[in-house]
Amino acid sequence: METTAKILVVDDEEIVRDYLRRMLTQDGYQVVSVASGEEALEHITAQSFDLALIDLKMPGIGGMDVLAVLRQRSPDTVAIVLTAHGSLETAVEALRQGAYNYLFKPCKTVEIRESVRTGLDKRQRELHQHRVMAQLQNLLHNVQQISTPHPIGELAPSPPPAPPGPGDTPGRFVQYGRLMVDLAQRVITLGEHLLELTPTEFSLLAYIVSEAPRVVSPQELVREAQGYEGEAWEASDLVRTHIHNIRRKIESASGCKDVIRTVRGAGYTIE
Repeated sequence: METTAKILVVDDEEIVRDYLRRMLTQDGYQVVSVASGEEALEHITAQSFDLALIDLKMPGIGGMDVLAVLRQRSPDTVAIVLTAHGSLETAVEALRQGAYNYLFKPCKTVEIRESVRTGLDKRQRELHQHRVMAQLQNLLHNVQQISTPHPIGELAPSPPPAPPGPGDTPGRFVQYGRLMVDLAQRVITLGEHLLELTPTEFSLLAYIVSEAPRVVSPQELVREAQGYEGEAWEASDLVRTHIHNIRRKIESASGCKDVIRTVRGAGYTIE
């Protein structure tokens, strides 16, 4: 049986807060609404949420601070930022802090509902991806154990499965250098290191790998990997944030730097 999603609403405007609570409750979600950043931190500390709608401008502890704490304590929680005082700079900063989406007040009910729905879908995909990653890590460990030389007289285990060949699903695997992309399982490895990427990060890196060594522009990345058209300046800012996160995760997993190369004024490729 599917569990009802639990949503935290943080907004100091009573009218907005009550509207969001009623709307989300009618949609079948379990909703907790609070009027300040201080209250939000108390609830984040005491319980877990599937998604949070967070107002940026609040007296005392603001939305960015709430978002930062949420990312530390509950990185799986999807965060959607709402504000009436937005700019491109604050949007990019919210994305850097891990926000899933950024909506300007006043926003249409259908936009909020769609963002909540896709955000929860994203969370489910990421949880599934983490389970797959754990399984692949166990598989890599087992392969390493199998590959270890055995003393003479010991019965050696069966050899590991052969790498992808002509009989595999066409187009499932893409490889460039030590980067291997599994499009079916939506995972990417660098040598023996599994990269823990969000769905958006996976799509971006998979496309760069598939096009390497050609340099891919930010606009092409946004169009081909994320499915929408964007202005050059907008695509550049959004992609830059994701590339920064991907580089950080690559270095954390493998110690490798400069796997993704920036070509100034043109885009990105694999080193």
